[in-house]
Parts: sequence; structure tokens; C-alpha cells
Amino acid sequence: MTTDTEEPTLTVDELAARAGLTVRTVRFYSSKGLLPPPVIGPRRVGHYSQEHLARLALIEELQRQGMTLAAIERHLQQLPADLSAQDLALHRAVVASWAPDAAEDVTREELERRAGRRLGEEDLERLVAMNIIERAEGTPDRLDGSDPPDSLASPDSLASPDSFRVDPALLALGVQLLDVPLAHESILAARGVLLEHSRAAARELSALLREAVGEHESVAAVKSLSAHMQPLVVQALLTTFQRSLKAELREWLKES
Repeated sequence: MTTDTEEPTLTVDELAARAGLTVRTVRFYSSKGLLPPPVIGPRRVGHYSQEHLARLALIEELQRQGMTLAAIERHLQQLPADLSAQDLALHRAVVASWAPDAAEDVTREELERRAGRRLGEEDLERLVAMNIIERAEGTPDRLDGSDPPDSLASPDSLASPDSFRVDPALLALGVQLLDVPLAHESILAARGVLLEHSRAAARELSALLREAVGEHESVAAVKSLSAHMQPLVVQALLTTFQRSLKAELREWLKES
């Protein structure tokens, strides 16, 4: 499970740390067939790649959705065997989009464990600015642009300067953004573009839905149609965005 650009270089201890898991958990997943075997290097040391790391993140997300290990195994078996780390991350993003709000209070030590890395003050400030985490001092808006739920705004839940409130579904995204070679301002600007256009698309799709359902349909009928349409719309948006972005990148590379 390697790519053309990156060889597997992580030991099981490093993989577990990066995933915010214990070595025992990683080995348990491997024993259940959820994680492909590592590449065996010198001295019989197993090495893992970014694809292993992305697969672990997907497994954890599926568990948060309430899937059993047997169901997760069946789900993973249906995925193409040659998915890259980026493909797995996109798949996880689609899965996470259906997760309910689940903000949690964590200490800095627990936050770093879940992030799979040490977080310096600059990292914390960037995560706060991106609305990935919240310090005890306040409750700003979240990354997806929505207002935080009532539980997120509780002034009594964050008593320590080293305590944070975090949505587990957003943390992995925020940690990945820390390593993106773009200025912080550019990342926030990109967030603004995505929010603006996604909200516009949602408004237009909602208008089409209202027109299709009609004024005299019951609330139950509207909810039923929405439930059937949402997975199709998410998949269509993701596919269209991927193809459009690739086309734009190809044009950019031609011009440069």
C-alpha cells in the first residue's frame, strides 16, 4: 500500500502516535484484517505509509458513526485496493459529514494525543483561528460556518486555560491543515470561498426541493425526500468539485 511518491517510513509506534491511538489498538485492527500488513524492512521492522494512517482515520470515523468492526471490515472490503491516502481522506470526509455535532472537552495532553503530535502555541493559535478548537476564553464559530450547539457555548465547561473544546470530526482536518504549505491567511480565504459557494448551492438546491415537493406535501414527505437526496447530492458535489479542481490545475500547469 505505497504510493509513487512516498515510501512507508513509519514504525508501528510512530503510526500509532500519529493516529492518536495505542500500539495495541493498531495491532488489534491489523489482526482483524482492517489494516493491510506493513512493508518489512531491515531487521524485520515493519514500516507503514500515509495510506495506513489515512485508513486508521477512516476506521476511527466509521466507529464514531456506530459501525461494528464486522461492518467496518465489509465496508473496507468494498473499497478499491489501490486507494491513495488522499482518496481515503476524501472518503472519510464524506463519512464524517453525516456525523452529529459531538463537541468534547479535552485537556491539552488529550488533544495532542488525538492529534497524534505535539502542538506548540503557534499550532494552537492556528487551530483556534480556524475554529477547529476553542479555548476556555470563548466560543467562536466553527469551521463549517454554523453556530456552535448549545453544549458548545457552555461557559462552565472550560475551566482551565489548558482545556479545549473540540469536535473530533474536525480535528483531523485541522491537524492536516497545519502542514499545508500555504499561508494561514490563504487557508482562511479558501475556507471563505468554500463556505460562500456551498451555501449558495445549498440555497438553490433547497429551492429546487421545495418546488419538486410542492406546498401541499406533508412534513414527513419532505423529510423522506431530503433523506434520499442528501447522499446523492454530497456525492455529486464531491465528484464535481474533484473533476473541476483537476481541470483547473491542468490549465494552470499548462500556462506556467
